[in-house]
Amino acid sequence: MKKQLYIYAVLIAIFILYNQFFQVEDEKTNTIINILFASFLFLYIGYLAFLALRKIKKTSRK
Repeated sequence: MKKQLYIYAVLIAIFILYNQFFQVEDEKTNTIINILFASFLFLYIGYLAFLALRKIKKTSRK
């Protein structure tokens, strides 16, 4: 589980760096990139929650 959290932290750092330093000049394109990146981050946090629930379910069966 630690590996997934490190990956998530790196993704958040990339998102922050992009918004601070590497934004696209076109406002519409920049908005689309931000929406897609944020959607991916929410999808990944959902995946992490799924893994945590599955792990909890496995340990409760014992």
